[in-house]
Amino acid sequence: MGRYHIDITTRTFHFKEPAGTSRGVYLTRVSRFLHLTNDEMPGIVGVGECAPLPKLSCDDLPDYDTVLRRHCDDVCARGGIDVDSLRDVPSMLFGLETAWQQLHGGGSVALSDTPFARGEAGIPINGLVWMGDFDTMSRRMEQKLEQGFHCVKIKIGAIDFDDEIALISRLRNSYGSERVELRVDANGAFSPDEALERLQRLAAYDIHSIEQPIMAGQWDQMARLCQSPPLPIALDEELIGVNTLDYKRRLLDTIKPQYIILKPSLHGGMAGCREWIALARQRGIGSWITSALESNVGLNAIAHFAASEYGPEITMPQGLGTGQLYTDNIAIPLAIRGDKLWFVP
Repeated sequence: MGRYHIDITTRTFHFKEPAGTSRGVYLTRVSRFLHLTNDEMPGIVGVGECAPLPKLSCDDLPDYDTVLRRHCDDVCARGGIDVDSLRDVPSMLFGLETAWQQLHGGGSVALSDTPFARGEAGIPINGLVWMGDFDTMSRRMEQKLEQGFHCVKIKIGAIDFDDEIALISRLRNSYGSERVELRVDANGAFSPDEALERLQRLAAYDIHSIEQPIMAGQWDQMARLCQSPPLPIALDEELIGVNTLDYKRRLLDTIKPQYIILKPSLHGGMAGCREWIALARQRGIGSWITSALESNVGLNAIAHFAASEYGPEITMPQGLGTGQLYTDNIAIPLAIRGDKLWFVP
């Protein structure tokens, strides 16, 4: 096999609307793109996206570009990806995995051999309602329902909790659980002392699950919440930086969550997410896959990964509805029709 080469470019994307989380508001997003070629494969390029989330990713490093260049050079020199050497830099691993997959798939953006990749099946997704004031969130929620979503995920924790409860109550009064599945994402906004009472209040509205009710790193408190929760608990930020198999086993066996939510850019690339899924299945823990606000390049890779991992009969809505976030996204043949993401070959 000929020599590999990786060129790296950087691009800034601009959100159509401010993306509010409990940690602040995103207006722009910076991604690095890996362009992988091989001397013996002329005209074929594999593209991967490396997009760590500021102040969240375990590889949000001050010298990110230097470290990324070093890992790219290592992959080129060894002629392959050594997952163990990249466990601590999941966004870089994900970009390299995607570029490698595309190059060795002949340059096609159809990154799986699945009904999804052939345009025969869509992946069910949830509609995402970003944080904002009461009126803004109400308007966004109505838009998601008008677009045909049957599962809506609401970011909470940025405005007054009573206002958020009023918003959820209003939605539930208008749409029963048979019409709309509700998920909430607290992004660690509750304190351990108030979390149980807040979960009890939310449970009155037939919520499917709550993501990360308290800040990550409080295993004992999270384990107590998960023991007999008023509503199912899903771990997200808790999984960041938990990169070895032994560490993953210990986390799941200590906390015993009902669900885990996987983002390849944050949780070990696709290789690391496969490990999480296998360990969760062994323990009867559910999982689903979401993007981490990547451009369509990363979103496309994650969608094909989800189609491969969960098979053609995915019934659990995935968090893959982020392709319309940016004013200047990259064109990839993805389309949202109703409450499903489709690949259009």
